Amino acid sequence: MSATITRDEKAVRLLKELISIPSISGQEDATATAIEKYLKSKGVKEVNRHLNNIWAVNAHYTPAKPSILLCSHHDTVRAVEGYTRDPYTPVQEEGRLYGLGSNDAGGPLVCLIETFLHFYDRGDMEYNLILAAVAEEERSGAGGLTAILPLLPAYEFAIVGEPTGMKMAVAEKSLLVVDCVSRGVSGHAARSEGDNAIYHAIEDIAALKNYRFERVSPTLGEVHMNVTMVNAGTQHNVIPSTCSYVIDIRPTDVYTNEEIMETICSIIKAEATPRNMRRRASSIPVTHPIVVAGVEMGLEMFGSPTLSDQALLSCPSLKIGPGESARSHTADEYIEINELKEGLDIYISLLSKILEEKKQ
Repeated sequence: MSATITRDEKAVRLLKELISIPSISGQEDATATAIEKYLKSKGVKEVNRHLNNIWAVNAHYTPAKPSILLCSHHDTVRAVEGYTRDPYTPVQEEGRLYGLGSNDAGGPLVCLIETFLHFYDRGDMEYNLILAAVAEEERSGAGGLTAILPLLPAYEFAIVGEPTGMKMAVAEKSLLVVDCVSRGVSGHAARSEGDNAIYHAIEDIAALKNYRFERVSPTLGEVHMNVTMVNAGTQHNVIPSTCSYVIDIRPTDVYTNEEIMETICSIIKAEATPRNMRRRASSIPVTHPIVVAGVEMGLEMFGSPTLSDQALLSCPSLKIGPGESARSHTADEYIEINELKEGLDIYISLLSKILEEKKQ
């Protein structure tokens, strides 16, 4: 008689399968299929798919109950230089599982999947559970979570699976990239003719460097703003009529993207065009039941400087998961086996605590 496979071992097996399937962001068809088949093999009655996004609800789902969204991604970045192992060959060695996507975000994803399956058949829950394994997170693609948000059932709050060392990210900075163009008039450099666009850009850049946003987030600190790219000129003897530059802005939860853009336009003369206004800084009240439950379990809170699909959600959301953010996008990426076990145990305990408190 064969031994029963624990849910920890199931999580490891699934993660090994996902590592072995290349799933570069925008090319996740095969991992989406693997997740879809896995959920069906575990008895999930209805598994939904749109593009490379997979989602399902618990067996006793009813619109009369509030829902919790469990969300993580199955796409990866490309393997960086420096790998000493095949990034697509999962290797378990000295308590670690190596492979591209093992830490970001394969570990959190498989733990959320097993957590969903743990509660799937329960009929006494005060909440529904919605599981979403999404694509294109690493490239902020429109074919990822954004594509299925209108298709998902309504939910009250979300748990987003990312490597946080099982600390609770109660706030997350966003990313706002702004393309700017300063304009002048071209002329001959020898006669100092024209109106040099570079000088206009220099004035703008100085204003941006010296500006400080007044409001400071208690969890995320100041809004950070840096000019990271500059381009101008066609040849040495021509006064340039245009100078373009790029601003990298990290918004916090105390400013909207619209407020930041209004500020930018008020302090520079250049034409300013944001690349994407969809992703927003996020936060969840520390008095929210899911955060209170985590604190009672001894989990730490922090503000996260890294971006995730949390930025696309309009509801309160908590980012938490096994693994460490510092390992993401690095050579020989890995996750500790005991981190997977801990992550799964904490996810289940956290949700169990919420369900119990909802009944009281």
